[in-house]
Amino acid sequence: MKKSLIFNTDKYKIIEDDIVKLINSQPDFLSVRTVDSTRAVGDAIQTIISDNLRSLLGDLCADYSAQFARRSMADLAFTDNNGFYYIVDVKTHRLETQFNMPNITSVERLTRFYEDDNNYFVVLFASYTIRDVKVLVEKVHFIPVEFFSWNCLTIGALGWGQIQIANSNAININEGYSRKRWILELCDIMLEFYPREINKIENRINHFKRVKKEWESKIDS
Repeated sequence: MKKSLIFNTDKYKIIEDDIVKLINSQPDFLSVRTVDSTRAVGDAIQTIISDNLRSLLGDLCADYSAQFARRSMADLAFTDNNGFYYIVDVKTHRLETQFNMPNITSVERLTRFYEDDNNYFVVLFASYTIRDVKVLVEKVHFIPVEFFSWNCLTIGALGWGQIQIANSNAININEGYSRKRWILELCDIMLEFYPREINKIENRINHFKRVKKEWESKIDS
């Protein structure tokens, strides 16, 4: 059976180090006006990565694209020489902030994407600090979502449910973790999550039944 030459070897760790060096070697790309905008920093880092990741992947990359809509699962994607398809979601986190809880992806979209064993949903997570107007990346994670430990993830109540990092300052990685085990854990989490959401909805329904009854008894003015 073919395996990913990126995530079944230490290649992804080399890529992580190369991304840190790449971003930190860039000329200053912030100004006094943009230095406090996490959106501006995130967009700039994403552009740098999109423009350069193909060269960092080298001979591993057979096909590459960085043209995706903003609401897509991916910011960029590539195929390797073994036919594995990787979509990459770029996330950034300013370490000076006390708390950050970014969405990763929809549980429904992820499980559909993972119906094909050749697909990888990869999170490229760059943690940085700011010195004057200089961005200094201190750590990069370039890993498939199943390497994230569930003890640092949570589920947000949006749509089918959104996988979220519970706190960007406390990320736990299980290197080489089994996708099958991770997805089965996801299923168990969702099978506990949905009944709780049903109870919440029932409480909301009962609330508006009471509101309606109260307003029906009022004299129209």
